[in-house]
Amino acid sequence: MSQSVLIVDDEPYIVRSLEFLMTKAGYEVRVARDGEQALNEIAKARPDLVLLDAMMPKRDGFDVCQTIRANPDWAGIRVIMLTAKGRDIEREKGLAMGADDYITKPFSTREVVVQVEKILGSKERRR
Repeated sequence: MSQSVLIVDDEPYIVRSLEFLMTKAGYEVRVARDGEQALNEIAKARPDLVLLDAMMPKRDGFDVCQTIRANPDWAGIRVIMLTAKGRDIEREKGLAMGADDYITKPFSTREVVVQVEKILGSKERRR
């Protein structure tokens, strides 16, 4: 069974790009367009990893990350925050909220795949 990735972002171009890359890398992919939808998707079926935008409608990524970390049933979910906010203070906030990694937009698509595989394991190791 393949590992699952939930992509949470409100920018359609980024969602399509990440969805393509994660599917190509062998992950089962689901998408949420805002923070509330992300938490509903996690409650329906727990993903192995969440690619989480920081700035979104309804609930921002920092709040979503903190909510994931506060739920003991979701303890094993890995979180990589993706954001245009690249200042050290935002990075520190994301990591303090419990993110496993923090990638700044614009990002290299290869960088995202490498970080996901680093956290979840490469396709070869997952076989």
